Amino acid sequence: MSSKKNSLTVGIDVGGTFTDLLAIDTVSGEVKLAKVPTTADNQAIGFMASLAAAGVEPASLQAIVHGTTTTTNALLERKIARVGLITTKGFRDVLELGRRTRPQPYGLRGTFRPMIDRELRLEVPERMDADGKVLTPLDEAAVAEAANTLLAAGCEAVVIHFLHSYINSAHEKRAAEIVRGLWPNPYVTAGHAILSEYREFERGVTAAVNASVQPVLARYLARLRTELSAKGFDRDILVMQGNGGTISSQLIAEAAVNTVMSGPASGVMAAAYTGRVSGQPNLITYDMGGTSTDVGLIENAVPQVSGELELEYAMPIHVPMVDVHTIGAGGGSIASVDAAGMLRVGPESAGARPGPICYGRGGTEPTITDANLVLGRLNPDRLLGVDHPVTLDHVRGLIEQKVGTPLGLDADAAAAAILRIANDRMAGAIRLVSLSRGHDPRDFALFAFGGAGPLHASALARELAIPSVMVPARPGITNALGCVVADLRHDYVRTVNKPLSAVADADVERIYAEQTAEGEATIRREGVPVRELRAVYSVDMQFQGQSHILSVGVDRPDIGVAGLHKAFAAAYWRRFGIELAEIPPVLVNLHTAVIGVRPEISLAALAATERAPTLASAQVGKRRVWFADGWRETPVYARDRLPRDTVFEGPAILEQLDCTTVVEPGDTVRQDTLGNLLIAVG
Repeated sequence: MSSKKNSLTVGIDVGGTFTDLLAIDTVSGEVKLAKVPTTADNQAIGFMASLAAAGVEPASLQAIVHGTTTTTNALLERKIARVGLITTKGFRDVLELGRRTRPQPYGLRGTFRPMIDRELRLEVPERMDADGKVLTPLDEAAVAEAANTLLAAGCEAVVIHFLHSYINSAHEKRAAEIVRGLWPNPYVTAGHAILSEYREFERGVTAAVNASVQPVLARYLARLRTELSAKGFDRDILVMQGNGGTISSQLIAEAAVNTVMSGPASGVMAAAYTGRVSGQPNLITYDMGGTSTDVGLIENAVPQVSGELELEYAMPIHVPMVDVHTIGAGGGSIASVDAAGMLRVGPESAGARPGPICYGRGGTEPTITDANLVLGRLNPDRLLGVDHPVTLDHVRGLIEQKVGTPLGLDADAAAAAILRIANDRMAGAIRLVSLSRGHDPRDFALFAFGGAGPLHASALARELAIPSVMVPARPGITNALGCVVADLRHDYVRTVNKPLSAVADADVERIYAEQTAEGEATIRREGVPVRELRAVYSVDMQFQGQSHILSVGVDRPDIGVAGLHKAFAAAYWRRFGIELAEIPPVLVNLHTAVIGVRPEISLAALAATERAPTLASAQVGKRRVWFADGWRETPVYARDRLPRDTVFEGPAILEQLDCTTVVEPGDTVRQDTLGNLLIAVG
């Protein structure tokens, strides 16, 4: 086997509109890129098409790392497996009662459908108390009977969810053994194995989500492995998780819920990696794709992680995930005038099919991409994914007809209004991850990526007083880069839920040691080469009587009770600006993330293109472009040919294969040594 065979690492990220591929040869530095339309009905088709488009032979690959929206889409569209539940007698309705909230805060509107229908939620006699003591022994015959009943009802997967299993999992483990002996497939989920945390509603829904997408993900990955194996790929696929790490495709189906929101996570991990090696550790990430916009926050090169995602109403998924806020504003988001005469942009999207009007696939609804085209920000000759080119007049006519006429605007003013509304929505999302959480946007740079992010980044930075914008060398395939640079990662949580004064130092150290050992053993079982193993510790704490919890980073596993008290008080002060010394703190959960650090990838290869000797020789033309102060004759540059040491002022348009960057008037542009654009906002 030659070294060439072992040197090509591929990241493939499936988005709502496009499937992106980045291949980096770790020996020669060669880079291959591809961007093909996502095949929503069967993502494997787009996956294989991206390999073909890049001219990459699966047999020549060292590793494939895959970011997929399979589980997220299945949940949002409810294209999930039929799932049954076996639970503690008297508690079958926990998943439906929830937290007694409602879909709409005002009025009695909205609908709700639990993850598992009531007739498939069965009870068995058993009961633990909150201290883990057995009150009612497990009725093993009832468990077997329930499993057979669910099989007869056509269930493909089953959840075992008993009260207080987070503190004593003996009943859940035994019930799982019984059910696995009867169940015809491996889709048996024990709640404590997915989330060993208190709060039965959140733990139960998380386990139900896992069971509902297990078969969907397992079939998809099995199909991929078969197709790749037929083409000579003889290794395992690594799959992105929502926590920003990767895991073997052979193991991920056991905890399929961990892949929810893995697509946005890969982009944030790429941003953190790029920021760290570029000397920009504090970033607000802004990923605008074809269907949605995802924003997140990175402080000291570490992405914010949360365990409290609610994917939709009454669907809390309490596993660690990179903290990303998503709104339905992407390049394909549809602009329309509602019955009240208000212009709306998103959340409805034209998707990959039919797509924006300008893609020539039969789309007739104006989108953000169409507005950017009409305003000169996009080059109609460089659009990706166009089947049958349409004229600019055709796009202008439909924007004027659908948006302009109802608002009394011409086509240009209507397109400008679409951009203004879209930018306002995206600025609101950035405020949610920064200002609303105590972070000043002026202390960060805006890291803009995705196929459409750099089109809007400078305008958003100006709106939010963010001083600079960073655009990576390959913004349109940044999520695929995130797949390439992501480390292996496994997260563990254990509920303690005791006053801190009742916890011993040895208990904290023991739990952390057990979690670390389990994570290290799992990484060794995956058999993926890593440079080192690392553990990151944190705790969830609250003051007695509070319902909300605060996550606090922990420096070392032997921090002890006194150290936890001090760290919590400091974190509480930073977040809320108040001390509550007279109220005793409560230790709720202990968290450990075990990380297998993979070999580093040089980002310089992404910008290794032939450079023009002067800025003028990198210019490819001029065109009229609309900005906030009106139309301007604007130079257009080939970004890949910009001289390394160039510095220039906007307005300007920078074009490359996977993205277009708009530089607003008054902004100053320079490049760093890794090919990242650094835009100082004027």
